[in-house]
Formats: sequence, structure tokens, C-alpha cells
Amino acid sequence: MTRVFSGIQPTGHLTLGNYLGAMRRWAAADQHQADALFCVVDLHALTMDHDPARVRRLSRQAATLLLASGLDPELCTLFVQSHVDEHARLSYLLECVATDGEMRRMIQYKEKAAKEAARGRSVRVSLLTYPVLMAADILAYGTDDVPVGEDQAQHVELARDLAVRFNQRYGHTFTVPRATLPQVAARVMNLQEPTRKMGKSDESGLGVVYLLDEPDVVRKKVMRAVTDSGREVVYDREERPGLANLLEILAACTGGNPEALSGVYESYGALKKDTAEAVVEVLRPVQERHRDLCADPGQVEGVLRDGAEKARTIARPTVDAAYRAIGLLPAASDTGAAVGAGTETGAGTDTAVVLNTAR
Repeated sequence: MTRVFSGIQPTGHLTLGNYLGAMRRWAAADQHQADALFCVVDLHALTMDHDPARVRRLSRQAATLLLASGLDPELCTLFVQSHVDEHARLSYLLECVATDGEMRRMIQYKEKAAKEAARGRSVRVSLLTYPVLMAADILAYGTDDVPVGEDQAQHVELARDLAVRFNQRYGHTFTVPRATLPQVAARVMNLQEPTRKMGKSDESGLGVVYLLDEPDVVRKKVMRAVTDSGREVVYDREERPGLANLLEILAACTGGNPEALSGVYESYGALKKDTAEAVVEVLRPVQERHRDLCADPGQVEGVLRDGAEKARTIARPTVDAAYRAIGLLPAASDTGAAVGAGTETGAGTDTAVVLNTAR
């Protein structure tokens, strides 16, 4: 069976973009069609200045919303990244395979580094190297497909490159993954700045619909969405990004086609009103389920505990194999297995090991 892995960062409150672009698809399709693992990637939230208590709170909230969106622990594995040590273990090995040039070419690194520089602040090394950690997230599980938005496709390409490079240098160890992109609403845009994606870290929040926004708040944000000059409702992502964003959101919520929907409306106001109501209805069951889960926090904790144990069982053999392949001395408990493996490759001729840390 095909294995799927995807994760979500607890760097802010989850948004309509997260739901339409990823979470809903995970629940409706991926968990039914594949051996699926979904992860709250909390280690990635440490790459920028953060409040520790907020990271913990948002991590729990993200896990709860993933369950509320329809993920079923009987069908998939849901866990928190930091609960499975194999992610960090494998990340360092992949750093030893990646290059500085590859890291600095990452679009999100360049954007975030430029933003921090404009504020007179330097960036953390982890911001530069976090795409390697993301590759480790993927490769540790022998992942075949990675469902992502357009803005994350570059990171999956890096994971592919590192897997191929490691396999060529040290022997076949990793499955080479591929990115899969949703066809509609792959990238929901900010309602106030429709050329920028609807992100969790938006400072004002005026252009972002959060999954836990009250219905009246949702309606207000959608009705105030920026549109474009002109009166005709047409679908044109390049020339009319504001209208295109609303049409894509409406299409994603109703199962329609954005171009076909553009011919239904004669005014911006009618389009906004229908879009707002469609969003409210899509979020209603998620919010109701979220309230139920919050009333029983032990249920969420149990799911995460069991999920981490299952994920650890899947990842550990691959990561241990990578440690052996790259040349690391196995722990004493693994010596027997490692010696056998070493003999097959000629490593058994090394009858003594001398550690020398002098420079």
C-alpha cells in the first residue's frame, strides 16, 4: 500500500487555507486510500522567536483540529513530531548530505531571512536547515506520496534529491518520495492581499479566516475581501486575483468549478455573500467536533500517545539502517546485527576501532 506523510506547523492558529488545501483532503481521501501518517511538526515552530507556552498550546489545538476535521486514528497515524526521536536523529545525517547552496536557495528561507534582516535581526541556523528536518520527516517513514500545497513543493524536491544522493553514496536506504498537489484551492490567498497566501502568521488577521472564527467573524472578513477594478465577475488569476481567490474558495467549499461559477454572478456583493455562507457551513462541523474533543482532552492525548508509538515503530528501522549505512558505530545492543552486516560489505576486516578526536 502507498504510504503518505504530511505535517502541519503549530506556528499560529490553523486557517481556512490549511483546511481546504490540505486537512480536508487528508480526511476525505488520503487516510482511506493509503497508509497515512499525519504529524504536528512542532520542532519546525522553533526556527523563529517563539513563546514556549504558545507552541505547546497551538500544538495541542492543531492536533485537536486535525481530529475534528475527520482524521480517524483507526485509519491513520496522528502524532507530534517531537515525540518521535527519529526525526531529529535522521535530520543530522541528512545535513551531512545536503549542501549550503541547496539550503540558501530555498524560497521560504530567503523570504523569512529578508524579513528578519529588514527588522535588524539575524536568523537562527535552524531556519536555514529546517528543510533538511522536513526531508527527515518524510524519508524516515519510507514515504511514497507527500500531499502539499504549491509553496511546499520545493521542499519535497529537496527530500527527493537527498534520498537519491544518500542512496547513491551509501547504498539504497530511502524511498524517493513524490509531491501530490490538490487540483482546487491548492493555495488559498489572503482576503486583503490576494497575491499572498492565507498564512497562519499574518499579523493583522484581517485577511485570514481561522478555523475557529465565529460565523459572524467569517462573514465580516469575507464581505470585506479585496476585489479588483471593474464590475464583471470573471475568473482570471493573473489580472483579477481578488475575484479569483473568492471563486476558488467558493468552488472548494461547494464542489464547483471556479471558472463556471464566475458566470453565475453579476455582482461582487452576491459572490461575497454566497462565499461567506459556504465557508461558514464548511467550518460548522469542524467547530462542533472541536468543542466535543476539547471537553475530553484525555482522548486527544491518548491518540497522540498511541500515534507516536506506532510512528516510532515504523521509522526506527529505516533510521537505524541509515546510521549503519553512513558509517556510524552501532550501539552495543546492536553490535551483533551490525557485525553481520559489516561482514557482507567487507567491513568485517576492521578488527579494531581507534577513536581519535585530536585535531
